[in-house]
Amino acid sequence: MADRITITDTDVLLVVDVQNDFCPGGRLAVPRGDEVVPLVNRLGRRFAHVVLTQDWHPAGHSSFASAHAGRQPFETIPVAYGPQVLWPDHCVQDTDGAAFHPALRLPHAELIVRKGFRPAIDSYSAFFENDHRTPTGLAGYLRERGFRRVFLAGLAFDFCVRYSAEDACQQGFDVVVIEDACRGIDLDGSVAATRQSLAEKRASVVAAGALA
Repeated sequence: MADRITITDTDVLLVVDVQNDFCPGGRLAVPRGDEVVPLVNRLGRRFAHVVLTQDWHPAGHSSFASAHAGRQPFETIPVAYGPQVLWPDHCVQDTDGAAFHPALRLPHAELIVRKGFRPAIDSYSAFFENDHRTPTGLAGYLRERGFRRVFLAGLAFDFCVRYSAEDACQQGFDVVVIEDACRGIDLDGSVAATRQSLAEKRASVVAAGALA
């Protein structure tokens, strides 16, 4: 097949937030989020290099609706760095909800990037906090390791996967989103908006079957 993508040693698989709170039964469950786990495990065995991200909020984080009197989850409020969706409390540090899904099997992962631990700034992207100025250090790590192409899978397609992919493009990496290894929340059309944004940034969106 002419359009097959061959995985090389300069590729890295970035697995985004496959955590209990984002799976069915969790505090901020992505519909059918647990369905990605078997495919992510299979993909992981094909990549020599894997990086995981982990949402890691302190209790009372500013992105939680419970931190704002009279506000409800999924409302949007203005904050210093722009609009902020308010979420149910989720992925609180050292809770079961913040743990990786128990069926996730990626023992050769080389790095875990924890994000969202600053109390006043939310963090969707694996590369930058939501102020778009505070880096996580991931871009530098990937460059130092000589990686050129970032493949993304995980949760949620239209939030943390989307913003990680956009920032990876902005940082000069080739980007491939494996869409069937993701699931979306689809808040006010966010899945369609994600597909449009990724196309505009020339990130490839493919199915796992496209990988050679």
